[in-house]
Amino acid sequence: MRVRRRTTALAASVVLALGAGPLAAPAFAASAPAPAAAHGTTTGGPDTAALNTALQNLPDRNATFALVRVGGRDGTWRGSAGVRDLRSGAAADPDARFRAGSTTKVVTAAVVLDLAAQRRIDLNAPVQRYLPGLLTRDFRPITVRQLLNHTSGIQPGDGLGTTFEEAYAHRFDTLTPQEVVASAVAKGPEFRPGERQHYLNINYTVLGMLIEKVTGNSYASEATRRVLLPAGMRDTYFPGTDPRVLGPHNAGYQAVKRADGTTDLVDVTDWNQADRWAAGDMISTTADLERLVNRLYRGDLVPRPQLREMFTVPRHIEGATMSAGLERFEFEGRVYWLKSGARYGYGTLVAATRNLSRTLVVSVGATDAKSEGMNPVTERIARAALR
Repeated sequence: MRVRRRTTALAASVVLALGAGPLAAPAFAASAPAPAAAHGTTTGGPDTAALNTALQNLPDRNATFALVRVGGRDGTWRGSAGVRDLRSGAAADPDARFRAGSTTKVVTAAVVLDLAAQRRIDLNAPVQRYLPGLLTRDFRPITVRQLLNHTSGIQPGDGLGTTFEEAYAHRFDTLTPQEVVASAVAKGPEFRPGERQHYLNINYTVLGMLIEKVTGNSYASEATRRVLLPAGMRDTYFPGTDPRVLGPHNAGYQAVKRADGTTDLVDVTDWNQADRWAAGDMISTTADLERLVNRLYRGDLVPRPQLREMFTVPRHIEGATMSAGLERFEFEGRVYWLKSGARYGYGTLVAATRNLSRTLVVSVGATDAKSEGMNPVTERIARAALR
Protein backbone atom coordinates (compact mmCIF):
# COMPACT_ATOMS: atom_id res chain seq x y z
CA MET A 1 0.00 0.00 0.00
CA ARG A 2 1.35 3.43 -0.89
CA VAL A 3 1.96 5.83 1.97
CA ARG A 4 3.23 9.38 1.99
CA ARG A 5 6.14 9.80 4.37
CA ARG A 6 6.50 13.13 6.18
CA THR A 7 9.69 12.35 8.09
CA THR A 8 12.20 9.54 8.22
CA ALA A 9 10.59 6.71 10.19
CA LEU A 10 12.44 5.34 13.18
CA ALA A 11 13.44 1.71 13.15
CA ALA A 12 11.28 -0.46 15.37
CA SER A 13 14.29 -1.30 17.52
CA VAL A 14 14.67 2.35 18.46
CA VAL A 15 11.21 2.35 20.01
CA LEU A 16 12.45 0.42 22.99
CA ALA A 17 15.09 3.02 23.72
CA LEU A 18 12.67 5.97 23.83
CA GLY A 19 10.69 5.03 26.93
CA ALA A 20 10.59 6.89 30.20
CA GLY A 21 12.38 4.07 32.00
CA PRO A 22 11.18 0.88 33.71
CA LEU A 23 7.61 1.07 34.95
CA ALA A 24 7.85 0.91 38.74
CA ALA A 25 4.54 1.08 40.57
CA PRO A 26 5.92 2.32 43.93
CA ALA A 27 7.70 5.24 42.25
CA PHE A 28 4.54 6.18 40.35
CA ALA A 29 2.44 6.03 43.48
CA ALA A 30 4.88 8.25 45.34
CA SER A 31 4.90 10.92 42.65
CA ALA A 32 1.21 10.90 41.81
CA PRO A 33 -0.76 14.00 42.80
CA ALA A 34 -3.76 13.54 45.05
CA PRO A 35 -7.12 13.02 43.34
CA ALA A 36 -9.17 16.15 42.81
CA ALA A 37 -11.86 16.73 45.38
CA ALA A 38 -15.48 16.23 44.44
CA HIS A 39 -17.76 19.23 44.17
CA GLY A 40 -21.33 20.02 43.26
CA THR A 41 -22.69 16.71 44.54
CA THR A 42 -26.40 16.59 45.34
CA THR A 43 -28.57 14.12 47.21
CA GLY A 44 -28.91 10.88 45.27
CA GLY A 45 -26.12 11.92 42.95
CA PRO A 46 -22.74 10.41 42.14
CA ASP A 47 -20.93 8.41 44.82
CA THR A 48 -18.20 10.86 45.75
CA ALA A 49 -16.22 8.42 47.88
CA ALA A 50 -16.23 5.74 45.17
CA LEU A 51 -15.13 8.23 42.52
CA ASN A 52 -12.29 9.56 44.66
CA THR A 53 -11.18 6.00 45.32
CA ALA A 54 -11.27 5.24 41.58
CA LEU A 55 -8.78 8.06 40.97
CA GLN A 56 -6.29 7.12 43.64
CA ASN A 57 -2.65 6.20 42.97
CA LEU A 58 -2.39 7.63 39.47
CA PRO A 59 -0.26 7.33 37.50
CA ASP A 60 -0.10 3.55 37.68
CA ARG A 61 0.76 0.78 35.24
CA ASN A 62 -2.57 1.25 33.37
CA ALA A 63 -2.89 5.03 33.05
CA THR A 64 -0.82 8.17 33.50
CA PHE A 65 -3.81 10.44 34.10
CA ALA A 66 -7.60 10.46 34.36
CA LEU A 67 -10.09 13.29 33.73
CA VAL A 68 -13.69 12.76 34.80
CA ARG A 69 -16.96 14.67 34.45
CA VAL A 70 -20.17 13.22 35.90
CA GLY A 71 -23.36 15.15 35.24
CA GLY A 72 -27.09 14.98 34.73
CA ARG A 73 -30.15 15.67 36.84
CA ASP A 74 -28.82 13.42 39.62
CA GLY A 75 -25.94 15.78 40.38
CA THR A 76 -22.47 16.69 39.13
CA TRP A 77 -18.88 15.75 39.98
CA ARG A 78 -15.54 16.74 38.52
CA GLY A 79 -12.22 15.07 39.18
CA SER A 80 -8.73 14.57 37.80
CA ALA A 81 -5.58 12.74 38.84
CA GLY A 82 -2.19 11.76 37.47
CA VAL A 83 0.41 13.77 35.61
CA ARG A 84 0.59 16.03 32.59
CA ASP A 85 3.78 14.32 31.49
CA LEU A 86 6.22 11.92 33.09
CA ARG A 87 9.26 14.16 32.76
CA SER A 88 7.90 17.10 34.73
CA GLY A 89 5.50 15.21 37.00
CA ALA A 90 3.16 18.23 36.89
CA ALA A 91 -0.47 17.52 37.76
CA ALA A 92 -2.72 16.55 34.85
CA ASP A 93 -4.63 19.42 33.27
CA PRO A 94 -8.37 18.70 33.72
CA ASP A 95 -9.23 20.97 30.77
CA ALA A 96 -6.67 19.47 28.40
CA ARG A 97 -7.29 18.28 24.86
CA PHE A 98 -6.83 14.63 23.99
CA ARG A 99 -7.32 12.18 21.14
CA ALA A 100 -10.98 11.18 21.40
CA GLY A 101 -10.69 8.11 19.16
CA SER A 102 -13.90 6.42 18.13
CA THR A 103 -16.13 8.91 19.94
CA THR A 104 -15.66 10.66 16.59
CA LYS A 105 -18.27 8.21 15.29
CA VAL A 106 -20.95 9.93 17.39
CA VAL A 107 -20.29 13.14 15.46
CA THR A 108 -20.17 11.35 12.10
CA ALA A 109 -23.47 9.60 12.76
CA ALA A 110 -25.06 12.90 13.77
CA VAL A 111 -23.95 14.52 10.51
CA VAL A 112 -25.36 11.66 8.40
CA LEU A 113 -28.66 11.73 10.29
CA ASP A 114 -28.93 15.48 9.91
CA LEU A 115 -28.45 15.07 6.16
CA ALA A 116 -31.12 12.37 6.23
CA ALA A 117 -33.49 14.81 7.94
CA GLN A 118 -32.86 17.22 5.05
CA ARG A 119 -33.63 14.40 2.59
CA ARG A 120 -30.16 14.60 1.13
CA ILE A 121 -29.45 11.04 2.24
CA ASP A 122 -31.87 8.11 2.29
CA LEU A 123 -30.92 5.69 5.08
CA ASN A 124 -32.57 2.83 3.19
CA ALA A 125 -30.71 3.54 -0.05
CA PRO A 126 -27.58 1.59 -0.96
CA VAL A 127 -24.34 3.47 -0.51
CA GLN A 128 -23.46 2.31 -4.04
CA ARG A 129 -26.03 4.85 -5.30
CA TYR A 130 -24.09 7.73 -3.76
CA LEU A 131 -20.57 6.38 -4.27
CA PRO A 132 -20.67 4.43 -7.53
CA GLY A 133 -17.56 2.38 -8.18
CA LEU A 134 -16.35 2.45 -4.58
CA LEU A 135 -17.37 -1.17 -3.97
CA THR A 136 -16.88 -4.00 -6.42
CA ARG A 137 -19.61 -6.26 -7.78
CA ASP A 138 -18.70 -8.77 -5.08
CA PHE A 139 -20.67 -6.59 -2.65
CA ARG A 140 -24.44 -6.74 -2.45
CA PRO A 141 -26.27 -3.43 -1.94
CA ILE A 142 -25.30 -1.97 1.45
CA THR A 143 -27.67 0.60 2.90
CA VAL A 144 -26.53 3.74 4.68
CA ARG A 145 -28.25 2.45 7.82
CA GLN A 146 -26.16 -0.74 7.67
CA LEU A 147 -23.01 1.36 7.64
CA LEU A 148 -24.28 3.32 10.63
CA ASN A 149 -25.02 0.22 12.72
CA HIS A 150 -22.03 -1.87 11.58
CA THR A 151 -23.98 -4.54 9.70
CA SER A 152 -22.47 -3.80 6.27
CA GLY A 153 -20.17 -6.81 5.99
CA ILE A 154 -17.26 -4.71 4.71
CA GLN A 155 -13.98 -6.03 6.07
CA PRO A 156 -11.44 -3.85 7.95
CA GLY A 157 -8.97 -1.82 5.97
CA ASP A 158 -5.22 -2.10 6.35
CA GLY A 159 -3.21 0.17 8.61
CA LEU A 160 0.45 1.08 8.78
CA GLY A 161 1.51 -2.01 10.69
CA THR A 162 0.09 -4.91 12.67
CA THR A 163 2.21 -4.35 15.80
CA PHE A 164 2.87 -1.28 17.91
CA GLU A 165 6.49 -1.19 16.80
CA GLU A 166 5.50 -1.22 13.12
CA ALA A 167 2.82 1.43 13.57
CA TYR A 168 5.10 3.62 15.67
CA ALA A 169 7.79 3.57 13.00
CA HIS A 170 5.20 5.01 10.56
CA ARG A 171 3.53 7.42 12.99
CA PHE A 172 4.36 10.48 10.86
CA ASP A 173 3.30 8.90 7.57
CA THR A 174 0.00 9.60 5.86
CA LEU A 175 -2.36 6.79 4.93
CA THR A 176 -5.43 8.26 3.24
CA PRO A 177 -9.01 7.12 3.89
CA GLN A 178 -9.28 6.25 0.21
CA GLU A 179 -6.33 3.88 0.52
CA VAL A 180 -7.85 2.31 3.63
CA VAL A 181 -11.17 1.68 1.84
CA ALA A 182 -9.42 0.30 -1.24
CA SER A 183 -7.59 -2.25 0.91
CA ALA A 184 -10.85 -3.27 2.58
CA VAL A 185 -12.73 -3.64 -0.70
CA ALA A 186 -9.94 -5.80 -2.11
CA LYS A 187 -10.64 -8.39 0.58
CA GLY A 188 -14.27 -8.85 -0.51
CA PRO A 189 -17.27 -8.96 1.85
CA GLU A 190 -17.09 -10.68 5.24
CA PHE A 191 -20.83 -11.48 5.29
CA ARG A 192 -24.06 -10.49 3.59
CA PRO A 193 -25.29 -7.01 4.58
CA GLY A 194 -27.62 -7.13 7.57
CA GLU A 195 -26.67 -10.69 8.47
CA ARG A 196 -24.41 -9.88 11.42
CA GLN A 197 -23.03 -6.96 13.36
CA HIS A 198 -19.27 -6.37 13.34
CA TYR A 199 -18.03 -3.10 14.78
CA LEU A 200 -15.36 -1.70 12.46
CA ASN A 201 -13.87 1.70 11.61
CA ILE A 202 -14.31 1.04 7.89
CA ASN A 203 -18.07 1.68 8.07
CA TYR A 204 -17.52 5.23 9.27
CA THR A 205 -14.68 5.86 6.87
CA VAL A 206 -17.14 5.15 4.06
CA LEU A 207 -19.70 7.40 5.77
CA GLY A 208 -17.13 10.20 5.76
CA MET A 209 -16.80 9.76 2.00
CA LEU A 210 -20.58 9.79 1.69
CA ILE A 211 -20.80 13.09 3.59
CA GLU A 212 -18.26 14.68 1.29
CA LYS A 213 -19.92 13.38 -1.88
CA VAL A 214 -23.41 14.55 -0.88
CA THR A 215 -22.38 17.99 0.42
CA GLY A 216 -19.42 18.79 -1.81
CA ASN A 217 -17.55 19.93 1.30
CA SER A 218 -14.87 18.34 3.46
CA TYR A 219 -15.91 16.02 6.27
CA ALA A 220 -14.27 18.29 8.84
CA SER A 221 -16.15 21.39 7.65
CA GLU A 222 -19.52 19.64 7.66
CA ALA A 223 -18.94 18.07 11.09
CA THR A 224 -17.86 21.42 12.48
CA ARG A 225 -20.81 23.31 11.00
CA ARG A 226 -23.50 20.76 11.81
CA VAL A 227 -22.31 19.44 15.18
CA LEU A 228 -19.31 21.08 16.83
CA LEU A 229 -20.41 24.71 16.57
CA PRO A 230 -24.10 24.13 17.47
CA ALA A 231 -23.02 22.02 20.44
CA GLY A 232 -20.60 24.70 21.66
CA MET A 233 -17.56 22.42 21.24
CA ARG A 234 -15.02 25.23 20.89
CA ASP A 235 -11.99 23.14 21.86
CA THR A 236 -12.69 20.25 19.48
CA TYR A 237 -11.16 19.91 16.03
CA PHE A 238 -10.03 17.46 13.36
CA PRO A 239 -6.23 17.47 12.93
CA GLY A 240 -6.01 15.95 9.46
CA THR A 241 -2.37 15.02 8.80
CA ASP A 242 -1.00 17.19 11.62
CA PRO A 243 0.54 14.78 14.16
CA ARG A 244 0.38 17.24 17.04
CA VAL A 245 -2.29 17.85 19.67
CA LEU A 246 -2.62 21.62 19.54
CA GLY A 247 -3.23 23.65 22.67
CA PRO A 248 -2.96 22.48 26.30
CA HIS A 249 -2.83 18.68 26.50
CA ASN A 250 -1.59 15.82 28.64
CA ALA A 251 1.03 13.55 27.10
CA GLY A 252 0.10 10.02 26.02
CA TYR A 253 2.29 6.96 26.56
CA GLN A 254 2.35 3.34 25.43
CA ALA A 255 3.82 0.60 27.61
CA VAL A 256 6.40 -1.47 25.67
CA LYS A 257 8.08 -4.54 27.11
CA ARG A 258 11.83 -4.79 26.63
CA ALA A 259 13.78 -7.96 25.98
CA ASP A 260 15.09 -7.94 29.57
CA GLY A 261 11.55 -8.07 30.97
CA THR A 262 11.31 -4.43 32.03
CA THR A 263 8.70 -2.06 30.62
CA ASP A 264 9.25 1.33 29.04
CA LEU A 265 6.65 4.03 28.52
CA VAL A 266 7.04 5.45 25.02
CA ASP A 267 5.70 8.96 24.36
CA VAL A 268 3.05 8.60 21.62
CA THR A 269 1.50 12.05 21.88
CA ASP A 270 2.48 13.10 18.35
CA TRP A 271 0.95 10.79 15.74
CA ASN A 272 -0.60 11.33 12.31
CA GLN A 273 -4.15 9.94 12.58
CA ALA A 274 -5.32 10.75 9.05
CA ASP A 275 -6.31 7.15 8.30
CA ARG A 276 -8.83 7.20 11.19
CA TRP A 277 -10.59 10.29 9.83
CA ALA A 278 -14.38 10.17 10.25
CA ALA A 279 -14.02 7.01 12.33
CA GLY A 280 -11.63 8.28 14.98
CA ASP A 281 -9.28 11.26 14.50
CA MET A 282 -11.14 13.92 16.53
CA ILE A 283 -9.34 15.85 19.26
CA SER A 284 -11.55 17.10 22.08
CA THR A 285 -11.95 17.82 25.81
CA THR A 286 -14.13 16.28 28.51
CA ALA A 287 -16.16 19.50 28.73
CA ASP A 288 -16.82 19.50 24.99
CA LEU A 289 -17.82 15.83 24.93
CA GLU A 290 -20.20 16.50 27.81
CA ARG A 291 -21.75 19.31 25.76
CA LEU A 292 -22.06 16.95 22.80
CA VAL A 293 -23.92 14.32 24.82
CA ASN A 294 -26.32 16.82 26.36
CA ARG A 295 -27.15 18.69 23.15
CA LEU A 296 -27.39 15.51 21.09
CA TYR A 297 -29.62 13.53 23.45
CA ARG A 298 -31.94 16.53 23.90
CA GLY A 299 -32.54 16.62 20.16
CA ASP A 300 -30.76 19.93 19.55
CA LEU A 301 -28.37 18.57 16.88
CA VAL A 302 -30.42 15.92 15.07
CA PRO A 303 -34.22 16.09 14.53
CA ARG A 304 -36.02 13.61 16.77
CA PRO A 305 -37.32 11.29 14.01
CA GLN A 306 -33.75 10.68 12.85
CA LEU A 307 -32.34 10.78 16.38
CA ARG A 308 -34.22 7.54 17.11
CA GLU A 309 -31.64 5.76 14.94
CA MET A 310 -29.05 6.47 17.61
CA PHE A 311 -31.13 4.65 20.20
CA THR A 312 -32.20 1.71 18.06
CA VAL A 313 -30.28 -1.58 17.96
CA PRO A 314 -31.02 -4.06 15.12
CA ARG A 315 -33.51 -6.48 16.66
CA HIS A 316 -33.12 -9.30 14.15
CA ILE A 317 -29.39 -9.78 14.80
CA GLU A 318 -28.49 -11.91 17.80
CA GLY A 319 -26.13 -10.19 20.20
CA ALA A 320 -26.31 -6.80 18.49
CA THR A 321 -25.59 -3.83 20.78
CA MET A 322 -24.51 -1.07 18.38
CA SER A 323 -26.86 1.59 17.03
CA ALA A 324 -26.01 4.58 14.84
CA GLY A 325 -22.92 5.95 16.57
CA LEU A 326 -23.70 4.55 20.03
CA GLU A 327 -23.88 1.30 21.98
CA ARG A 328 -26.57 0.07 24.37
CA PHE A 329 -25.26 -0.93 27.80
CA GLU A 330 -27.26 -2.02 30.84
CA PHE A 331 -25.74 -1.61 34.29
CA GLU A 332 -27.25 -1.68 37.77
CA GLY A 333 -30.79 -1.59 36.38
CA ARG A 334 -30.19 1.39 34.11
CA VAL A 335 -29.76 1.50 30.34
CA TYR A 336 -26.90 3.68 29.14
CA TRP A 337 -26.04 4.70 25.61
CA LEU A 338 -22.30 5.03 25.33
CA LYS A 339 -19.30 5.23 23.05
CA SER A 340 -15.69 4.47 23.81
CA GLY A 341 -12.58 5.49 21.93
CA ALA A 342 -8.95 4.45 21.97
CA ARG A 343 -5.82 5.75 20.30
CA TYR A 344 -2.29 5.00 21.43
CA GLY A 345 -1.80 6.85 24.72
CA TYR A 346 -5.44 7.84 25.15
CA GLY A 347 -8.73 6.19 26.08
CA THR A 348 -12.12 7.89 26.11
CA LEU A 349 -15.62 6.98 27.30
CA VAL A 350 -18.88 8.89 27.02
CA ALA A 351 -22.09 7.46 28.47
CA ALA A 352 -25.54 8.71 29.41
CA THR A 353 -29.04 7.56 30.12
CA ARG A 354 -31.51 8.45 27.42
CA ASN A 355 -33.20 11.02 29.69
CA LEU A 356 -29.83 12.50 30.77
CA SER A 357 -30.38 11.71 34.42
CA ARG A 358 -26.76 10.58 34.54
CA THR A 359 -23.92 11.42 32.15
CA LEU A 360 -20.27 10.46 32.22
CA VAL A 361 -17.21 11.56 30.27
CA VAL A 362 -13.81 10.01 30.96
CA SER A 363 -10.40 10.58 29.41
CA VAL A 364 -7.48 8.45 30.58
CA GLY A 365 -3.84 8.34 29.58
CA ALA A 366 -4.11 4.65 28.75
CA THR A 367 -0.76 2.87 28.56
CA ASP A 368 -2.28 0.04 26.50
CA ALA A 369 -5.18 1.76 24.78
CA LYS A 370 -5.43 -0.81 21.99
CA SER A 371 -5.84 -3.84 24.26
CA GLU A 372 -8.93 -6.02 23.87
CA GLY A 373 -10.56 -5.15 27.20
CA MET A 374 -11.55 -1.85 28.78
CA ASN A 375 -8.77 0.01 30.52
CA PRO A 376 -8.88 -0.92 34.24
CA VAL A 377 -8.83 2.72 35.35
CA THR A 378 -11.67 3.62 32.99
CA GLU A 379 -13.63 0.59 34.19
CA ARG A 380 -13.38 1.43 37.87
CA ILE A 381 -14.33 5.05 37.17
CA ALA A 382 -17.35 3.94 35.13
CA ARG A 383 -18.47 1.51 37.84
CA ALA A 384 -18.25 4.25 40.45
CA ALA A 385 -20.00 6.85 38.30
CA LEU A 386 -22.84 4.80 36.79
CA ARG A 387 -24.05 2.76 39.72
